[in-house]
Amino acid sequence: MPKVFAWSPIKELMKSCGAEMVSREAVDELISYLESVAKELTSKALELSRHAQRKKLTEDDMKLAIALE
Repeated sequence: MPKVFAWSPIKELMKSCGAEMVSREAVDELISYLESVAKELTSKALELSRHAQRKKLTEDDMKLAIALE
């Protein structure tokens, strides 16, 4: 599956946190982690929306999935 998060903004985020030099591998590793967390939270949020008998995933579903993490 192709990467969902763009590489450059993630690298800039890391630099804004104080990393002067960032390797491509470090950015790729962070992107992989962020994507796995996003998939897990989305799955939990989908369970919540289905439990509420809704097809639409809402902001409240995501907030609750994050809070339950």
